[in-house]
Amino acid sequence: MDFIKGLNDKQKEAVYYGDGPLLILAGAGSGKTRVLTHRIAYLIEERGVFPGNILAITFTNKAANEMKGRVGKLLHGKAEDVWMGTFHSICVRILRMFINRLGYDRNFIIYDTDDQKTLVKECIKEKNLNKDTYKEKSIISIISSQKNLMLTPDAYINENYGDFYCRNVGEIYAFYQEKLKKNNALDFDDLILKTIELLKKDKDALEYCQKKFKYIFVDEYQDTNKAQYVLIRLLSGKYKNVCVVGDDDQSIYGWRGADIRNILDFEKDFPNTKIIKLEQNYRSTKNILDVANSIIKNNRERKDKKLWTTNGEGTPTTIYTAFDEMDEGNFVADKIRSLVDTGEYNLSDFAILYRTNAQSRAFEEVFMRKDIPYRIVGGLKFYARKEVKDIIAYLRLIQNPADDVSLRRIINIPKRGIGLSTIAKIEKYIAQTGESIYSALLDVEDIPGLSQRAITNLKSFTEMINKFIAMKEVMELKDFIEEVVYSTGYIKELEEEDNIESTSRIENIKEFISVAVDYETHSEEATLEDFLATVSLLSDVDKTEKNGDTVTLMTVHSAKGLEYPVVFVVGMEEGLFPIRRALDGGSDELEEERRLCYVAVTRAQKLLYITFATVRTIYGNTSYSIPSSFLKEIPEELVIRDDKKRKFTAEPKEQKWRSKAQGVVVKEYKKGNTVLKKMLENRNVERDKKNKFIENKSKIKIGSKVKHKMWGIGTVVQLKEKEGDMEILVAFPEKGLKKLLLSVAPVEVI
Repeated sequence: MDFIKGLNDKQKEAVYYGDGPLLILAGAGSGKTRVLTHRIAYLIEERGVFPGNILAITFTNKAANEMKGRVGKLLHGKAEDVWMGTFHSICVRILRMFINRLGYDRNFIIYDTDDQKTLVKECIKEKNLNKDTYKEKSIISIISSQKNLMLTPDAYINENYGDFYCRNVGEIYAFYQEKLKKNNALDFDDLILKTIELLKKDKDALEYCQKKFKYIFVDEYQDTNKAQYVLIRLLSGKYKNVCVVGDDDQSIYGWRGADIRNILDFEKDFPNTKIIKLEQNYRSTKNILDVANSIIKNNRERKDKKLWTTNGEGTPTTIYTAFDEMDEGNFVADKIRSLVDTGEYNLSDFAILYRTNAQSRAFEEVFMRKDIPYRIVGGLKFYARKEVKDIIAYLRLIQNPADDVSLRRIINIPKRGIGLSTIAKIEKYIAQTGESIYSALLDVEDIPGLSQRAITNLKSFTEMINKFIAMKEVMELKDFIEEVVYSTGYIKELEEEDNIESTSRIENIKEFISVAVDYETHSEEATLEDFLATVSLLSDVDKTEKNGDTVTLMTVHSAKGLEYPVVFVVGMEEGLFPIRRALDGGSDELEEERRLCYVAVTRAQKLLYITFATVRTIYGNTSYSIPSSFLKEIPEELVIRDDKKRKFTAEPKEQKWRSKAQGVVVKEYKKGNTVLKKMLENRNVERDKKNKFIENKSKIKIGSKVKHKMWGIGTVVQLKEKEGDMEILVAFPEKGLKKLLLSVAPVEVI
């Protein structure tokens, strides 16, 4: 069989390479999978290598299955004995043979995330630690990261001995490992660690594996972590016939433990390495590749290579300057519609790539309005995300305390000691009385069978909701929603989890606040009732599943390995892409952001659009934006500038508003710029509520005159300390007596 048919010269060289370590630097769209599979087939068919002596490791089951299918097709089913799979599946096969030598039974079980949570919860309880301080998710994340770094519990404790919290986490880690072994169980990280432990401790097992795997292949080598690297070194120790395929320019998972040094230092780790560069791209136009090359060449920590193609020049990249995120969304939607109308493209040909999940919201809302079907890859649609639905449930309950559905959803979110048995007793009671749950809770002592602890917790809950009900009458919508989000403890609980998932959820909640900002900007009178009605309509549209031809929305991380005829890379602003923490961190983080940008650009086959907004409301904060520094790295001859954003007729007159997020001054515009002016007025720097409260508290006494923005001037007739706040009773000449909380009420002592 001709294994080099259709391959270019560099691909042929890689397929026909003999023995010894081989590093294939495969640029984006260069046909790396084809090379890898053809080399495996060549070794079996032409070199006579027994299939069972070949090990091929991938990162996903999908990639492993694709590789098996391609090799099987080339060899007409002769590759069944090849060991192909993910790092974890390969390790399971090895451990099933030898794990008894580590004191485990061969029938060990593998714990999933839920099992891990249960076990960690047991550890926390048995260690008599505060479950509110030591969160299962956070601890599991720490344990996983330590295992990927190959750090034992003792090593972690010694490294953090001066930190009381971390020392206790280390103790939980140690106890957790003891329990795993007692249960004859391993978690996913253990699969690799225990295999390494086995190979280091047992010479027979090591010799068996090294003799068996004469040829080792590793795909996406730039994504390997320390443990995976050590495993490959051990398995390849005898023959050194290790072939790794990867692209250092696409190393984008440093945040989850991937170490780019593994691929950058490969020839140091494996002397006499042959390096073959696959630089011919089969995916994109020359213009798109020139844009990608111009960006990535600015990284210092990389192997020199430059993608090229015979696909043709192509269309210049369009860079669009949007007014705000909604203008950005409208530009993308209108461009998609116009291109589809040409008959050349389907909706499925389009991908919108953003840096953070929260950015999907603006595009979703625009697409809903314009009736463009879309799908979210790697996550739920914005209004279907748990954290967003939770906050909406709080707001619905505050607006309508008779809403039992919303109350049931959030009564114990975040956890406040109101368990299922308590809820069952309440449900039984209201079934007899016919009243709403909230109504029953107002007289909670009347509900039979409740413990004193449950009564106390329920009282605390109703007092909080009552406080919110009072607040919504006197606070602006955005400020009120922020108060709910933070005062419930929802954000605090997520912050304590301190992992990637919780960070993303916090971003989504803050983006929901942006929904309120946008609503306030475009509404004459922004009431909670009307806001919830608007959100409900959006949520209902969200529930409608649209099949078939749809636009794809996803983060750049989710787009790795994919390609689309037309790609929009959106939100290209400093502090967003590259993300803020990369700007504040070292050069390593900024270089990873640049690699991420490179990955985004190289997903495009025919057309590439890059957008940024002049003004952006994200995470509830509105600020002037600065174009991403990566855009400055693209030569002007490669792009078309589209600056047809909303024009303003007046010159800025006064530097009045300052963004905390970016430290950039935003100017107030004269009449003619009413949208921007109103937005910026509504989004002035948040008032220092605490200082204002302290100031008012020191001045106020019975008989003090206060000015309320709605009710005018009134007289304080009563003062009452309430949960660290001060409740004042004010007599207004025309409005009567009003109870106000001093920390939130819009009053001024005069």
